[in-house]
Amino acid sequence: GSIAMGFAFAPLYTKVNRYLFKHRISNVGQHKGSIVTAMVAWDFLYYWDHRMSHEHRVFWASHVNHHSSERYNLSTALRQPWTNIVTHGFFLPMLIAGFTPAQVARAGELNLLYQYWVHTELIGRLGILDRILVTPSNHRVHHGQNDYCIDKNYGGILVLWDRLFGTFADERDDEKICYGIRKPLHSFSPIKGNLHYYADLWQMSRA
Repeated sequence: GSIAMGFAFAPLYTKVNRYLFKHRISNVGQHKGSIVTAMVAWDFLYYWDHRMSHEHRVFWASHVNHHSSERYNLSTALRQPWTNIVTHGFFLPMLIAGFTPAQVARAGELNLLYQYWVHTELIGRLGILDRILVTPSNHRVHHGQNDYCIDKNYGGILVLWDRLFGTFADERDDEKICYGIRKPLHSFSPIKGNLHYYADLWQMSRA
């Protein structure tokens, strides 16, 4: 569903991206090693995209299905939202800054690919890497619904953003993580999984 919606909106994304790049204010994407710079820029913007997706309900409605699984394994990483269009705007500043649409797309692809392997309980702590990178230990906290896990560890590749902006929490050895969302889905329907919180928002707005 996520891939299908991506293809459906691809012409719109392409048109907007080309327009913004045409009106860029610099050529930062033309420098040597710019793909690395693009990845760091994407990861920084992803932190804020991801954080807003947890802290604001309209964005949470799109993201909630990624967290609704009560198990934590590699398949959890594949629970991608169908309504990514609501957060597409977070990454548009890269085009205005001068990164090409291809560089922005590649940085996003690499970021998403990196995040796949951290969705597992099979890998324990990784020492110094846990202080720098998003690791399975750090991301398990992000997916937990324990009190200390809520709204923590938003980074995509670098956990340094969380340490810098005060949203980092270390995995506790004395408290087993409980996965899922606090209002359980109680359904295997992908439609309900992706759209149920929009229905909740509608009901709350009517009330």
